[in-house]
Amino acid sequence: MSVFEHPSYDNHEKILFATDKVTGLQAIIGVHTTVSGPACGGCRMWSYPSSAEALEDVLRLSQGMSYKNIMADLPIGGGKSVIMKPEGEFNRQDLFEAFGRAVESLGGQYITAEDVGVSPDDMMAVRQSTKHVVGLPEGKAASGDPSPITAEGVFRGMKVCIERGLGKTDLSGVRVAIQGAAGHVGAYLSGHLAEAGAELIITDINEAGLKDLEAKYGAKVVGLDEIYDQDVDVFAPCALGAIVNPDTIDRIKAKIIAGAANNQLATRDMGAEIQKRGKIYAPDYVLNAGGIINVMGEIQGDFDPAWVQGKLVGLENTLGEILDQSENEGRPSNIIADEIARARIEEKRATKTMEPA
Repeated sequence: MSVFEHPSYDNHEKILFATDKVTGLQAIIGVHTTVSGPACGGCRMWSYPSSAEALEDVLRLSQGMSYKNIMADLPIGGGKSVIMKPEGEFNRQDLFEAFGRAVESLGGQYITAEDVGVSPDDMMAVRQSTKHVVGLPEGKAASGDPSPITAEGVFRGMKVCIERGLGKTDLSGVRVAIQGAAGHVGAYLSGHLAEAGAELIITDINEAGLKDLEAKYGAKVVGLDEIYDQDVDVFAPCALGAIVNPDTIDRIKAKIIAGAANNQLATRDMGAEIQKRGKIYAPDYVLNAGGIINVMGEIQGDFDPAWVQGKLVGLENTLGEILDQSENEGRPSNIIADEIARARIEEKRATKTMEPA
């Protein structure tokens, strides 16, 4: 199957396959759209079983970034990159410098940042080869790790869902199951929830991280597969995508599905299945946009925490409007969000086409 016939190909503007024999780099960069500005989205490093699965991931993630950035009203387009993690020992510094050269070859059409499996220090290595990188360690005009702001955005959105779904304006006694709780975003989210009085049930592949959260917040630790079956109010996917699927949807007892993971729905029609079961779904690219909002200040060259906080309030309002429209029209929230995002992108494209050369 070629890229053009791939079911997740969505008229992406550019797909770059980058390899470097010396460092072992095998990366794919997906530029979905640049109608609002340069495509921006994180770099994920993962042990993909095959290049086909890496391609599937980058196609879906880059499209999601276009939707995320346009819904957050940011002057950037959508892109994403994935690195197939080399087997065995490898020089991490050299690998990310080679990845930086691939980013540089796009001439500023794509700006990278960190995502799953990648750190701000890795971005410093990328910075050795290209200036088109954000999410650098904190400093002058640098935003640092975006995970805390992503978690704050998810927490704020979760409260919007809880008010609508449970009729509560506070989180005291609300039971939340967090999948991927020991990850960068999941750990910060756990802190926000615990401080607000929520009861946590958590799982992750990082056992040491789970023990830390258990000790800090009194969280209950369960097995990786057991997380779906918990009697909770909120199910928060904060790991990898496609976890709401035909095999799991009837196991999820929560009234609300709201988390930080990208592409939580295995297919778009899962949104309708969620709605049929009387549950609320917070579209992931609306809920988890805090991270890209955080690095936007870095892209602009004048990082302003107050501007970031204002954008997070905007996300709350956008999510509320989507959920209200979903309830009023009896249509899935993910479909409504997609329609709004696509309409905004087409409006930008039409405006750009009309601009004088």
